[in-house]
Amino acid sequence: MAWPAPGKLNLFLHITGRRADGYHLLQTVFQFIDRCDWLYFDVRDDGVIRRITDVPGVPPEHDLTVRAARLLREVSGLALGVDIRIEKHLPMGGGLGGGSSDAATTLVALNKLWGLNLPVERLAALGLQLGADVPVFVLGHAAWAEGVGEQLTPVDLKEPWYLVVAPPCHVSTAKIFSAPELTRNLPAIKISGFLSGEAINVCEPVVCKHHPQVAEALRWLSQFGQARMTGTGACVFVSFEDEEAAHRALQRLPPAWQGFVAKGMNQSPLFTV
Repeated sequence: MAWPAPGKLNLFLHITGRRADGYHLLQTVFQFIDRCDWLYFDVRDDGVIRRITDVPGVPPEHDLTVRAARLLREVSGLALGVDIRIEKHLPMGGGLGGGSSDAATTLVALNKLWGLNLPVERLAALGLQLGADVPVFVLGHAAWAEGVGEQLTPVDLKEPWYLVVAPPCHVSTAKIFSAPELTRNLPAIKISGFLSGEAINVCEPVVCKHHPQVAEALRWLSQFGQARMTGTGACVFVSFEDEEAAHRALQRLPPAWQGFVAKGMNQSPLFTV
């Protein structure tokens, strides 16, 4: 059985302050897209947990799917193991949450395949130990997020079609969040402010300064509407009312760039399999 791990878009991203431990306080909205990684799990009786797919640049011991499986086994006390195979379709390091989504799908799938039947709230709490973005994928609904991204309020949004462009560069989230020019003191807004168009992505100016490919992609996309970067990039996106218009724009994409059309989704496809 194939288990989907959908991507996400940050429809905006504000930083409103910083905790004493250095973590940034955020406001953002997560919406899923129907572009997914696909994961396959073969339960083992010997307790061994291993990733059987080569993922360039990600050693198995650092892979969030392996870490998620080990964490779930540890808290459950179970003696079972699993072989994990991953089909990657989401760009790595692009701000689409692929690693976090893969981890969430691992928690949800193994909770079922191992017969644990832990409540989804417990799985989300475990996911937070792996990354701030993991809980939203575990809970499976588009959400308004605050704190470090873990305080989630479900929201129902329009579900447009998106053209997503992945510029040919890798953006380091750590470097962007440590940049001295990053705005860290925006006043908090309410959901109504986001819906009325007040929100931005504060990371965009910093990323564009250090990665001109992102700035170029944003300029190109802006001919179709309000272009925005997701998370700390490098992927950028613009929305369309219908799929056909999005595909027409994709056909005009410069040959050196990569992009795809995806449907916005308020409910994760992970919970419709």
